[in-house]
Amino acid sequence: MQPVMITAAMVGAEVTKEQQPHLPITPLQIIEAAVECYQAGASIIHIHVRDAEGNATQDAALFREVVEGIRARCDVITQVSTGGAVWMSAEERLQSIECRPDMATLTTGTVNFGDGVFMNNRQLVETFARRLREYGIVPEIEVFDVGMIDEALRLRSMGLITDPLHFDFVMGVPGGIGPNPAHLVHMVHSLHMGSTWIVAGIGRHQLTLGVIALAMGGNVRVGFEDNIYYRKGQLAQSNAELVARIARIAHELDRPVATPAQAREILQLERYM
Repeated sequence: MQPVMITAAMVGAEVTKEQQPHLPITPLQIIEAAVECYQAGASIIHIHVRDAEGNATQDAALFREVVEGIRARCDVITQVSTGGAVWMSAEERLQSIECRPDMATLTTGTVNFGDGVFMNNRQLVETFARRLREYGIVPEIEVFDVGMIDEALRLRSMGLITDPLHFDFVMGVPGGIGPNPAHLVHMVHSLHMGSTWIVAGIGRHQLTLGVIALAMGGNVRVGFEDNIYYRKGQLAQSNAELVARIARIAHELDRPVATPAQAREILQLERYM
């Protein structure tokens, strides 16, 4: 099996300080949390930012400050969100890529997202894919339901994204695909040959689906964006604590943890350069 790539999704758009007191909010806190996750075994940092009041924002200057700050401290892969939050416009969401990260998310369909709707019609998805390609940014295809895999393959047939495709299966969002392991197996079997994949389980499913992904030869996303607890009733003390746990389990399963250099090779990050 390939080394396991661990992604740290440290902030997100929904979690608040009231829910998780250790949530990094300021650019310096996010940079320091990223370095801690890197030291714990993360090879990819998935980045959201917050404004001075702690609200989700896609402000280009804040993304640039965070990405440059992380790069000054370690060689971890920087991956920004183009999803932002469900209430944001497409133009607002795309501000994040102006900092020229290594990767950016590309959601390939619309999905109910709790009480909101995460809108991604075909025209918007194609626009995002073209912009990422123009900027030389490798996409991580965010999948909230099975049909989004087919939409990604349609983009591939149009030449808007190229092999190897990399997918993130987000499982357990209310309105999206549920956290049933059978769903994960089906989605993995639906992938184009040579694709890589990672699983992001929401809430208590983060650990369970992560361990299943390790056993299947896949990769794992952890962090406060998806789950704020270490175990039932016990808040995690840091994002790095969640990274370290999945790294320990990977070692027990004889899955070496990928370094950023190994992850760059697996993902072929230079392919749009």
